[in-house]
Amino acid sequence: MNREETLDGLRKSPKVDVCVLGGGINGLSVFRELALQGVNVLLVEKGDYCSGASAALSRMVHGGLRYLENGEFSLVRESLVERDRLLRNAPHYVAPLPTTVPIFDVFSGLGNGIVRFLGLTRRPSRRGAIAIKAGLSIYDFLTRKRALMRKHQFRGRRSTLAKWPALNPAIRSAATYYDAWVSHPERVGIEILRDGLSTDTNASALNYATIEQAPAGGFLLRDGISGETLTVKPSLVINATGGWIDIANDTLFPQEAPSTPLMGGTKGSHLIIDHPGLRDMLDGHMIYYENEDGRICILFPYLGKVLVGSTDIRVDDPETVRCEADERDYILQSLAFVLPGISIRPEEIVFQFAGVRPLPASNDSFTGRIPRDHFCTMLEGRDGEPPVLCMIGGKWTTFRSFGELAADMTLERLGRKRRIDTAERTFGGGRGFPGKPNLWVHQLAEATGITLDRSETLFERYGTDAQEVAHFIALEPDHLLPHAGYSTREFIYLMRHEAVEHLDDLLLRRTTLAISGELSLDMTDAVLAILSVEKSWPPQRAAEERTRFLTLLNDRHGVSEEALSARNEQRSELCETTARSG
Repeated sequence: MNREETLDGLRKSPKVDVCVLGGGINGLSVFRELALQGVNVLLVEKGDYCSGASAALSRMVHGGLRYLENGEFSLVRESLVERDRLLRNAPHYVAPLPTTVPIFDVFSGLGNGIVRFLGLTRRPSRRGAIAIKAGLSIYDFLTRKRALMRKHQFRGRRSTLAKWPALNPAIRSAATYYDAWVSHPERVGIEILRDGLSTDTNASALNYATIEQAPAGGFLLRDGISGETLTVKPSLVINATGGWIDIANDTLFPQEAPSTPLMGGTKGSHLIIDHPGLRDMLDGHMIYYENEDGRICILFPYLGKVLVGSTDIRVDDPETVRCEADERDYILQSLAFVLPGISIRPEEIVFQFAGVRPLPASNDSFTGRIPRDHFCTMLEGRDGEPPVLCMIGGKWTTFRSFGELAADMTLERLGRKRRIDTAERTFGGGRGFPGKPNLWVHQLAEATGITLDRSETLFERYGTDAQEVAHFIALEPDHLLPHAGYSTREFIYLMRHEAVEHLDDLLLRRTTLAISGELSLDMTDAVLAILSVEKSWPPQRAAEERTRFLTLLNDRHGVSEEALSARNEQRSELCETTARSG
């Protein structure tokens, strides 16, 4: 359903059973859950889908080893179950990740859980081999029946340094266990959205739209693209705005809003580093390490680069978060601690991002001790206003089970029964995932007439949804863009099928061009030209969009127009080298 069809449906019938506020991964999850049950549900997102915290996660799909120290055993158990479900249901984006923990002590950290329980201290201490061994043994125990990945193993100092000679030589040993990573969480969100929209005509969603109180009561939906306002009359509202929950409650539901905050988010910042030596040294592993202050940090190979993070800083305003200079310094200092021989030049930082973790309100002085669990609370409506269900907390790995919890509470309130379970439901490019990908890719190339290389690239990006994309590309003549891995028809497909309204929707979220450091100024302008034709934008509107995107990329992600322009030359040199070698 396109935007105009969605708006026309609301003009004709403003009543909906449920209005979900927030198009991050948790909002999209509960939207899909309700849509599958046949509920008349509308999702409203003020920006683009997955443009907030759901675009700023560490790209880990994990049980949360360090949450064991907080005593959050049920959360770890749930997270590991959901991790394994994502490995099965979304194999095109979620894959195993060997994770190695450098260990500097033997006995440290044994008392952390005890003193936490007794309230004697909030300060972290270094975790020693015995504490890590205990945690990994619990990890193995919780996954013993599924056994999708190998059990943990320990290495002594000598064998550890033989495999990773750049590690801090002060280590005593290392432990390796298996978790998972997600290559493109924003696309997972889009696929969850499309799964919900494909199941029932009563389900609809709008990005770049907001809800506000109507003067005569009820709500007005304001379309941020056309400026049009429409009346919306929900029987129940789900506040899934994450770090914005309290702001939304105070603005939209002042009578129902609790007197104390529900949320107390912290900011996490990350860097993407283009350093082939560092990437190769990691040998496919994540290094999951403690900085000198006890803060957990990570680094692992990501889309040909290296992802390193993160910080954990309390924030009051989730709207303006970005990776600040002192955070970059902290992350680089942590990297220098664990890999003292690695030096990172400023130009090797090709992208940075920051987001707000939607954590429950807490007075804990150490942010790492704030619970990571999720729950829902219902605010009862007054004076004819609908009740508001608030989704509090939540980590990316558990988005399905959190959406299920919120949906079940909503169904009970509406007097409806669940008819479809999503626990084992594949979605998007994970449906019909082939046991022999090479054969599938060859058959796609033969069926559509696209090249084998193109077929492989599309399969890597979209899983089995590559079939739909490839058939669309094959309908008309196509040509490659300044980034040879993308073509005009592929971008037209994304624009027509994935609710694209702005240039950043494409370059930051529907593709990995920006985060991978592969985006050049020429590529930016080429995609803008396609989008301008598709949207019938006049030159002035296109120029405004260009300025909007370049400002966003510089301010939020540390990538200047000059840096993009320099990549033009780099890609030209790469093409010339490839041509000569061919």
